[in-house]
Amino acid sequence: MKVKVNAYAKINLMLDIIERRTDGYHDLFMIMQSVSTHDIVTVSENKSKKISITCKTDGIPLDEKNICWKSAEAFFKYTKKKNKGINININKRIPHAAGLAGGSADGAAVIIALNEIYKTNLSDKELCEIGVKIGADLPFCLTGGTLLAQGIGDKLSKVKPLKKCYIVLAKPDFDVNTGYAYKQFDTYGKTRTPDKFGMLCAIQSQSLKEISKKMENVFEQFIEVPKRVDIKEVLKNNGAMGVCMSGSGPTVFGIFENKLNAQNAAEELKHLAKDIDICTPVRYGCKITEITE
Repeated sequence: MKVKVNAYAKINLMLDIIERRTDGYHDLFMIMQSVSTHDIVTVSENKSKKISITCKTDGIPLDEKNICWKSAEAFFKYTKKKNKGINININKRIPHAAGLAGGSADGAAVIIALNEIYKTNLSDKELCEIGVKIGADLPFCLTGGTLLAQGIGDKLSKVKPLKKCYIVLAKPDFDVNTGYAYKQFDTYGKTRTPDKFGMLCAIQSQSLKEISKKMENVFEQFIEVPKRVDIKEVLKNNGAMGVCMSGSGPTVFGIFENKLNAQNAAEELKHLAKDIDICTPVRYGCKITEITE
């Protein structure tokens, strides 16, 4: 059997770090949103009794370091199913190391695909139990849509969905290591706290204007990203209602009501950003698009 899955990127409409936990992780408050930018992950059976990964994008590990590999191993361990042999092909469209959860989305897609291939009929809760063992973003990527994520990112609560809009993603030619980003917080702390209650009220009102006003990411207080200020200025000058950095960066995004304004901003950003895309909100984290027996 072969299962093809769209694995959708995410952005953070709000990201606050509450505190460092005794186990070394961090308690978070995040409003997370799935967007239409996606990788395509194809999982197919073979008789190798092994896990293999193929991907044409440079810099993507093809061994046990890949989240997809870890996700497959976690699936087999959780379900006690015997691995008869699988190949995982990753068609990367989400920029790598961008703060868009591309790796986590791919890992989630593998779990979704294996659940279909092995007919395990796992519940959403069970899928997330597998995912959280691999990474804090996987439960969200398995669920998707518009969610409040707390704890280390594993405690998910439904909020009202983001209305249709156009989101410009712009990643400068610069990578941010997530572990380094959290160490910066541990060292320097934050200078201000985002208005979490205000954001929740804005989300529940479904006002794009109010949501855009409340967007904030504490990583921007202590992570320097080249050209971030310039990218934000271009987005605002072209009519973005709000701009923010996603995850630990470096991708910056802007929310637009008007598609033409979003297209104009994307065109003007070409000299500032390596990867640019215009996307829209989606209400799922992964979506099976093809099943071949």
